[in-house]
Amino acid sequence: MDLFGETLNWETKLKPILKKYKGKKHPLDYQNTYQLLVMVVLSAQDSDANINSIATVLFEKYPTLKSLSQTDLDTFLPYISKVRNHGTKAQWLLEIAKTIKNDNDIPLTMSGLTALKGIGGKSANVILRETNKPAEGIIADLHVIRVAPRIGIIKESKDGNKVEKDLMEALPKKIWSEIGMAISFLGREICRPKPKCPECLLTDICLYYNTEILKN
Repeated sequence: MDLFGETLNWETKLKPILKKYKGKKHPLDYQNTYQLLVMVVLSAQDSDANINSIATVLFEKYPTLKSLSQTDLDTFLPYISKVRNHGTKAQWLLEIAKTIKNDNDIPLTMSGLTALKGIGGKSANVILRETNKPAEGIIADLHVIRVAPRIGIIKESKDGNKVEKDLMEALPKKIWSEIGMAISFLGREICRPKPKCPECLLTDICLYYNTEILKN
């Protein structure tokens, strides 16, 4: 039920942000699927901006999975030393490179991606979305975890897996691929921890706006 006591057609209600952000590239500044894979692994518990800042030098040195598979930990580590938990992530990436070896063999399914070290469901959802593969879940990053309950789509939870599961139950599968990043972009640009409600496209259906802002 929505905040006005009627069942919400979320696909219709979320259309403004689906339209605004449809196909917008992820903030990670990757050039191909190999770079996307590496940067997604590195970005866990770190900022996209930080990963972007090391990407140019990293990929000049290691332009392919094959080149990465032929290096060793001590040689590789300095290239990602500014990344949080870089030691663990380096081991994951070298194992991935040695397992797959060729860029063209990167698996682009949920089961194939999550079988790799360092790639969970959230990371896999990002890779599938960015490579235009069918969605098997919904991206639930820290922005989505904050914003989706604010809008009123789901109840609040700090657990990204629960947020994703609840969103998958609330939203039709045909919008899964785009809606996670659409909510994420909304959270990055407008629905910040201190939200800029006057700039938002969803004030007419937003639970937070209609129950917290208007009443004050």
